[in-house]
Order: sequence, then C-alpha cells, then structure tokens
Amino acid sequence: MEEQNNNLVRVTIYGQEYSVKAKADPAYIVSVANFVNEKMEEVENSLATVQSPLRIAILAAMNITDELFSSKKDKEEVVDKVDERTLFLVDLIDEKLNEDK
Repeated sequence: MEEQNNNLVRVTIYGQEYSVKAKADPAYIVSVANFVNEKMEEVENSLATVQSPLRIAILAAMNITDELFSSKKDKEEVVDKVDERTLFLVDLIDEKLNEDK
C-alpha cells in the first residue's frame, strides 16, 4: 500500500481561512497562500472603488496567470537562444574537426 505524505495546513487568504491538504512542504503551501493574498491586496489597492472578493480574486488570478505566461515565454526565448548557440558551436567544432582530417 502506498504511503501518502499529505500535509494539512491552515492558511488565510484575503481574510478567509482555508485548510489545504497537499503533498508539498507546509512552508511552501504557506508561501503560495501568502503570494495569492499579496496579489489580491495589490488588486484591491489598485482599484478606485470597493469590489467584491470574487472580482478581486479573478483579477488577481489573471495577474498571476499573466506573470506565469510571461515567465514561460521568457524561458522559451532563453532556451531557443541556448539551442541556437549550441548548434552554432557544434557546427563550428565539426568544421574544425573536418579541416584537420
């Protein structure tokens, strides 16, 4: 039988307490919850009028998703540049090796 290493952690996000059960380290779960809470507070502070918690949560989720997509795009661009340079170096090495023959 598989042993499950699920942790039950209580976190507070935007004034609401949640019990989160996950395999992740409890400190990590708290860190994620704190990040979400901070993003919701940022959204709330950026709005001119009071909004519902649901609207703030959706806007925070969109901001977090935008950050995720931007990071993925940046990572893909770096990987593409590394791949391009690697191929260039391999071709250069092959040329030098063929010149020596």
